[in-house]
Amino acid sequence: MSDARPAHKRILLKLSGEALMGDDAFGINRATIVRMVQEVAEVVNMGVEVAVVIGGGNIFRGVAGGS
Repeated sequence: MSDARPAHKRILLKLSGEALMGDDAFGINRATIVRMVQEVAEVVNMGVEVAVVIGGGNIFRGVAGGS
């Protein structure tokens, strides 16, 4: 990332539970989580406060139930 000053001091990041699956058919993909954490950490290291909301509907309903 560049040394530019962030446009916002605080952000809310909403991630869908389905995005956490990565290429897997179900569940949570570890590599996907690691990548997301690294990307959020970059933003935090820029001085931005990050709140994260993770959807979980697919965990409770199943992916097919949500469609």
